[in-house]
Amino acid sequence: MNSQDIILYEVEGHIATITINRPDKAHSFNVEMLQLMHTNLLQADKDEKVKCIIIKSTGERFFSAGYDLKEIQGSPENIEKIKTWGRKVTSTILFMKKTIITQVQGIAIGFGVLMILASDLRIFADRPKEELYIRLPELAISAFPQTGATLLPLLAFGLSYAKYLLYSADKVGIEELKNINFPTRIFPRETLEAETRSFVKQLTKYQTEFLLFPKMMLNIMNKAYIKSCFDLEDECGKITDEKKTMKELDEIIEELYKKYL
Repeated sequence: MNSQDIILYEVEGHIATITINRPDKAHSFNVEMLQLMHTNLLQADKDEKVKCIIIKSTGERFFSAGYDLKEIQGSPENIEKIKTWGRKVTSTILFMKKTIITQVQGIAIGFGVLMILASDLRIFADRPKEELYIRLPELAISAFPQTGATLLPLLAFGLSYAKYLLYSADKVGIEELKNINFPTRIFPRETLEAETRSFVKQLTKYQTEFLLFPKMMLNIMNKAYIKSCFDLEDECGKITDEKKTMKELDEIIEELYKKYL
């Protein structure tokens, strides 16, 4: 597959569609894919014709399985690049002015979940739990939660549920997500594509300022807080690379409380 084909981009009417297209790797993200996703997000945000953006993926089984762990393993350089570009993607989704809708047809794990959480609206296929769930396995696989893995569940679900997702690494299906009013819409799998586009077309009929300003206002209200949360994740992630005694950890945590509160 040509490298340019792993992230597809098209504009139809007032809708830009960014499609994750690496089905042979469960749509897992390497550095190049993160860079392409970031580029396409900026392109859509700058396009005066575009009013809304859909993020989706090809195939049936996975929305995205997160980061490509094979690329990360044994390469500190790639780990740093993944962290840098992962944060760029999630923060761009949060702060760019255009409305972003994720269309979720299958399983989302790790960074795949983070993109869904960072989006403004989420449309899910109505599928059983074994076919569609979200999962944050970072702690369970000894990968420190960064690029928004603590912040985004907190923003989306609140403190208690964010802790549940991170510490349990449980699979959370549509029925559970419905109970906490997380999906914007749920459609049958066979009509998901058409129904999502129809829903987004209705949004594009809004006056442009009415689409852009609510997101912008909410972002301004929360920007300093969100940035500090990303920075805290980065700082804590670096500390976990070092072996510390419990006394040293106590002192570090005390200093972090002073710095970020």
